Amino acid sequence: MPSSPPSPLHLAVALDGAGWHPAAWREPGARPRDLFTAAYWAGLVTEAERGLLDFVTIEDGLGLQSSDFTRPDGRTDQVRGRLDAVLVAARVAPLTRHIGIVPTVVATHTEPFHISKAVATLDYASTGRAGLRVQVSTRQNEAAHFGRRTIPPIRFGEQSTPGTREALAELFDEAADHIEVVRRLWDSWEDDAEIRSASTGRFIDRDKLHYIDFTGRHFNVKGPSITPRPPQGQPVVTALGHDTVPYRLIARSADLGYVTPHDADQARAIVAEIRSERATTARAREPLHLFGDLVVFLDDNPGAAAARRDRLDGLAGRPFTSDAKVFTGTPAQLADLLLEWQRAGLSGYRLRPAVIPHDLAAITRGLVPELRRRGAFRDAYEAGTLRGLLGLARPANRYATA
Repeated sequence: MPSSPPSPLHLAVALDGAGWHPAAWREPGARPRDLFTAAYWAGLVTEAERGLLDFVTIEDGLGLQSSDFTRPDGRTDQVRGRLDAVLVAARVAPLTRHIGIVPTVVATHTEPFHISKAVATLDYASTGRAGLRVQVSTRQNEAAHFGRRTIPPIRFGEQSTPGTREALAELFDEAADHIEVVRRLWDSWEDDAEIRSASTGRFIDRDKLHYIDFTGRHFNVKGPSITPRPPQGQPVVTALGHDTVPYRLIARSADLGYVTPHDADQARAIVAEIRSERATTARAREPLHLFGDLVVFLDDNPGAAAARRDRLDGLAGRPFTSDAKVFTGTPAQLADLLLEWQRAGLSGYRLRPAVIPHDLAAITRGLVPELRRRGAFRDAYEAGTLRGLLGLARPANRYATA
């Protein structure tokens, strides 16, 4: 019997400067002079939409980029500096019609009230295509920008030590509270709270605005929000995880998690761990997408992709490594890998183009057609909201009365 076609995959791209390789800005066509222009970002998101991708994520941080996970590196031969991700998202949202737009926000040093209204506003600007990627900051130099707290020294690769585990658990518990406050603020206006009746002089029904009265270890927030409930009700909450502590955040709080397996067996084990944790949470009955993250070097033949990576490594002065698997090859070979890992339980992928625009175009114009030929990707956008594209229902408002 012929085998059944694969289930359709979800695809996103992670946009960061000139690309994920530190020497990407030096490639022909990389446009380093345009990195801080609205037109540059609008072009990237438009290209991703041309490829029918589910969404883009936009990287951000509260300190300069660094090759050291925990501290500034002082380098001047790599891209440093970036625009605010939420503001970039708001700029490009009206220029697109279908693709989801998911900026990164740093929960560690940003008040949830600010994030809730910013992302709600983005959901209005995009007519229901907003999400957010919640990020935790472990860098002491970033804490020094704010002067309200200290972060203990956390060294990458030392997560197994008791002190590091405790510090990371505290930061991720705070992020979980942050997400909970944001979600409650989105619900603090019922969907029909706005009356807008000029004849009666009533703009809102005050009985349909709710105090959230959140009191926890990390936040005390009264509410309600100043922004009406977003078009999606709840914009899509996403987070990246590499180990058990962030996996718990994904399981407890997210609609979608990004994970970084390096082979199918590891993907299967990560999916099992997160789904087991999810089953113990209050969100156990709610869908959860798990996307695999990969950095991609894509060319028409494997040798060209490998040569390009080697050339970039030479410019950077060291071999490129990443938390995620680094794939070097053709779009057809990448399609093989994605479909193999899909059988391990991943429902989609967030691809990190090593060089923009080269690898972004290879995704939209090479990988996407290949997946479509195999019946594994959409032929057209089938929904008008990001939740709709991901098959997530619009949630009921927790404060609304029957």
